[in-house]
Amino acid sequence: MKIRRTALLISFLSLLAVLATQTVSAGWDPKEDKAENSSNTGNRDVDQAISRLKTKDPGLKLFFKKAYGYAVFPTVGKAGFGLGGAYGEGEVYRQGKFIGTSSLSQLTIGFQLGGQAYTEIIFFKNKHALDDFTGGNFEFNAQASAVAVTAGASADADYDNGVAIFTLPKGGLMYEASVGGQKFSFDPAR
Repeated sequence: MKIRRTALLISFLSLLAVLATQTVSAGWDPKEDKAENSSNTGNRDVDQAISRLKTKDPGLKLFFKKAYGYAVFPTVGKAGFGLGGAYGEGEVYRQGKFIGTSSLSQLTIGFQLGGQAYTEIIFFKNKHALDDFTGGNFEFNAQASAVAVTAGASADADYDNGVAIFTLPKGGLMYEASVGGQKFSFDPAR
């Protein structure tokens, strides 16, 4: 009976995360993007996310330029009520070229209430870091932390174990966007 309630709660939280994701991304205004920050990945959501990140912190342009690869999750939906969950889908790039898709999932336990949506990007410093990610079953431990994107935040940011993680809130009632405990899957492009 306890397992059934837990499964029902996880399903409910997943539904809340999806609803938060859809509601927040519907409010995006293309006029906010500047032409100099535009990207051309072929995926409108990814292009918009990259543009928003570069507009909010122009210093991220250096990460895009120097990173061996990156994974962009345009919208991650997160919801919690004691037990929380997050989910997002994104794309992975090696030296600016699309190499596959990825999904992010997270389960958290503890004091939490509400829901939010945010953009997450993971930069990979070198081939080894990207290969770890694309090798399957990549995850961040509980100590992993992300830099919240604000003007100039990237100036002090650096890689930790070959990865640098940035998040940009899109909306919702939870400000915190922890990445500890996140698991990723990778599906190579065909």
